[in-house]
Amino acid sequence: MSRPGFLLSAWPWRSVAYLVTGAVTGVAALVAIVTVAAVSGALAIVVVGIPLLVVVALSGIPVAGVERRRLRLIDHDPASGQHQEPAAPGLWTWVTTRLREQATWRELGYALLFAGLLWPVDALVITVALLFPLSMVATPLLMATVGDGNEAKVLKQWTVTTWPTAFGVAVLGLLLLVLCAYLLGVAAGARAELTRLLIASREGELGAKVVELARSRVRLVDAFEAERRRIERDLHDGAQQRLVALTMSLGLARLDAPPGPLADQLTKAHEEAGKALAELRELIHGIHPKVLADYGLEAAVADAADRSVVPVDVDLELPGRLPQAVESAAYFVVCEALANVAKHSGADRARVSGGHRDGRLSLEVRDDGRGGADASAGSGLTGLADRVSVLDGRLALSSPPGGPTLLRVEFPCELTKAADRSV
Repeated sequence: MSRPGFLLSAWPWRSVAYLVTGAVTGVAALVAIVTVAAVSGALAIVVVGIPLLVVVALSGIPVAGVERRRLRLIDHDPASGQHQEPAAPGLWTWVTTRLREQATWRELGYALLFAGLLWPVDALVITVALLFPLSMVATPLLMATVGDGNEAKVLKQWTVTTWPTAFGVAVLGLLLLVLCAYLLGVAAGARAELTRLLIASREGELGAKVVELARSRVRLVDAFEAERRRIERDLHDGAQQRLVALTMSLGLARLDAPPGPLADQLTKAHEEAGKALAELRELIHGIHPKVLADYGLEAAVADAADRSVVPVDVDLELPGRLPQAVESAAYFVVCEALANVAKHSGADRARVSGGHRDGRLSLEVRDDGRGGADASAGSGLTGLADRVSVLDGRLALSSPPGGPTLLRVEFPCELTKAADRSV
């Protein structure tokens, strides 16, 4: 409205359309609610099991749906409903789902407010902002037709008897019409903002999007872990078995070959196949170690500590199993931290400790190295932070120059029974 071209744009007309349709829709909503209440009351008396409250409560849903569509007249942002999808098909499931939602009762309250108060306000604003100035603009026309050129009544209150006065009133009506265009814009904007606040608030939409984003992120993590396990299984049952068979065949051929260049080539091929098999097994172990899937995080961390170049003390006690995504993320965080200790810290010893308390898994990786670890220096710490944040966890690092370095991670999770988890 602050732009110079507001009066020449479509917004004044859109504001008029919004307020006019509001008055018409409000009358229709009032008639519909009264009719529904009357019919439901009669049915509640005659037929057992049709409560008045249920029918009236659900009557706000179509009214809110129409109002969200009307918002498009003066609001570019789409207004979506905040209802959830029923867990199962069927009318009864739909009704029970809607009655448990806060949005249903908010929409009912808005429908009652709309039918009882808001549409008369819309009608009053339209009447004042359009009827009055248009009547003044039409004064010369009224004087020429209705008043036979002698006199005309403006708004049934003031009598105009001269043509200069009639044209002066018309000019005043034009000026007033310009001001009323801004009044209509303000009224329509305030009316739309009230509607959005009650049945389609931006905060509610943002909260729903955040919840859905969190759920989709968890689904992506689960899908990623499932794909990781599938790759590990395919490599273990497919490529690894073929390499084992190839290694055995080369070994047998090496034993049967007479001494000479051929035997030397077979020996070299047998050794290379053995190295490839060892690397593949290490790769499979890194994708998703079997000890993690079968025995849990505690055993997997102990196995990673045994394979570490730097001696590692483990003090980790978990009374049960954790969700698969948490176990996998925690394991790979520990492995990456131990790899950083071996590559960059110059430490003589490291320690992994932690446990599950108050609904949170806490892990600490400490070393006595030189310290000075910096996540912004391109190390794997940024990747660790990303992996932890996906599961709503927290990562903290303390690494002053000269050491020691302490990496702490926390995951919100609950313990689960091993029998309840599918591998």
